[in-house]
Amino acid sequence: MDAIERALANFQSTYDTEPTVVARAPGRVNLIGEHTDYNDGFVLPMALPFNTVIAARPADTNTVTVASEGFGSVEFAIGDDPAGTTQWARYVHAVAAMLSAEGHVAQPRAWEGVITTDIPPGASLSSSAALEVAAGLVYTSLSEVSLSAGQLARVGQRVENEVMGLPSGILDQLASAGSQTGKATLIDCRSLDLRTIDFPAGATIVVLDTGTRRELVESEYADRQATCAQAASMLGLGALRDATPADVDRLASLDGATQRHVDRARHVVNEDARTLEAVEAMESGDLPRLGELMVQSHESLRDLYEVSGPALDAIVEAALQSPHCIGARMTGGGFAGGAIALVADDGDNSVNDFCQGLMGRYQAPPEQPATAPTKLYPCQPSAGAGYVKRP
Repeated sequence: MDAIERALANFQSTYDTEPTVVARAPGRVNLIGEHTDYNDGFVLPMALPFNTVIAARPADTNTVTVASEGFGSVEFAIGDDPAGTTQWARYVHAVAAMLSAEGHVAQPRAWEGVITTDIPPGASLSSSAALEVAAGLVYTSLSEVSLSAGQLARVGQRVENEVMGLPSGILDQLASAGSQTGKATLIDCRSLDLRTIDFPAGATIVVLDTGTRRELVESEYADRQATCAQAASMLGLGALRDATPADVDRLASLDGATQRHVDRARHVVNEDARTLEAVEAMESGDLPRLGELMVQSHESLRDLYEVSGPALDAIVEAALQSPHCIGARMTGGGFAGGAIALVADDGDNSVNDFCQGLMGRYQAPPEQPATAPTKLYPCQPSAGAGYVKRP
């Protein structure tokens, strides 16, 4: 059974009735445009055919009771501080707090329900954002409020930033909330404007889970964000989105600037340009150019932004050895987790041949051993978040 079927079955077995609302939100991969979102730049994600699902009914009290498949059951009062709620349920609790903070719902209605997911954990596919978006849909439905994808995404981002302490951008939540079937989505992370791009025929995205997992790297994300903000300030800009290659060259001569500031800024400026060029390549069906841009992105993330890792580099290198691979790069925050490959899809065996060959070539490097099996997931762009059932 998929996550939707399991959510319905689990709810029925727990409460002996059908849920009032069933909401789903997908994971995502970012095709290109990495670490540009918190610099007000451009990103190009797509939603995946893996969902987090919440089946719920309204509660008669102000207490949410929720059971997550494999993680047990938790209760919390809507008005309490979510910082005191256990880790996975803190996301669900914090969504209620941020809905109030954003002025969408003065007092979100409590509920009882179950959570299931098909999103592979730890593979940089943004399971936390999917949980935030799905929870937002449940709260707003039961409170008879309707929010846009951008509003839902902003709530989820505030959960990450203000409750979970991760200074991330809005990419993950907006990709989960606003994607469309068969399309990548160009997101302007300043305006939150979305532009859908048809995914080109003749290719498939294969998600590459290295089996390695990130640990204790929140400080590294905070460092990247702070360094970018410092670089923008030195240039007299609000964000690196507004910088040019000439600005980056000038940065090296400014007081207080280090090579690290220059390298981080150069990545962001070039990555924004690559992302916009990738849209042009997709629209014209230029798969070789799209693949080249993906490889350039990986090299920049590895050499300038320094957020790749031994396993990510190894699996990208192994993917590029396949004659079916058009391009490959790490995706997500980096350091460990997942990468993606753009693979020629001839409708016959090319994708299977790519996957079989990669599994034979890739092994997690000794300096970064895997803690989970290596897995490959061929995917096409899928639908963003929505309701399976609502009042």
